Amino acid sequence: MRIGLLGTGPWAQVAHAPALSGHPDLDFAGVWGRRPDAAGELAGLHGVRAYDDVDALLADVDAVAVALPPAVQAELAVRAARAGCHLLLDKPLAPTVAQGRAVVRAAAEAGVASVVFFTTRFQSAPEAWITEQAGAGGWFTGRAQWLGAVFTDPDNPFAASPWRQEKGALWDVGPHALSVLLPVLGEPRRVTAAAYGPGDTVHLVLDHASGASSSLTLSLTAP
Repeated sequence: MRIGLLGTGPWAQVAHAPALSGHPDLDFAGVWGRRPDAAGELAGLHGVRAYDDVDALLADVDAVAVALPPAVQAELAVRAARAGCHLLLDKPLAPTVAQGRAVVRAAAEAGVASVVFFTTRFQSAPEAWITEQAGAGGWFTGRAQWLGAVFTDPDNPFAASPWRQEKGALWDVGPHALSVLLPVLGEPRRVTAAAYGPGDTVHLVLDHASGASSSLTLSLTAP
């Protein structure tokens, strides 16, 4: 399978590009970015082509890995699906419900596969544990705490991300926490949130359709 990378930021540099170039069963075809110089530099590090035109990349590959801000990802994911590309997406999927549904609809209409990349959800040990707990059934509550120091570590490369500065932990690590809770407790039907604590700290209470409940504490402003 030929796969292209959309994005050139820190996550593309430390996760996607090394994984794609080192995978024995993939043909890492090239990189496109909103900054051509950054795309050229990242592509050069991995010996692949830097694309100036995103549609040219989409025409050359079978799938794309996306490492872009949510607003940019949503639009390009729709274009990629309509071009017949399978989608390896990042979280959060999109900034609005309508844009998120547009991605889902485009993938379904094109008949392409899609998945959102959750680093913990798809590691073998956590995945096996989650599957075991979901199979056991009977859970009536759960709790997740996801605390990070993105905004308190002066050397963290993700702190400068505009969407993280605006949305904080709720949008950044919140999806990761939900990716563990929802397979066990089921889809939520109501969510209550309170932004109490330093910086972007937020607390959630979820009422799940199964009758279970869960609570989350999320922050990127931890010491």
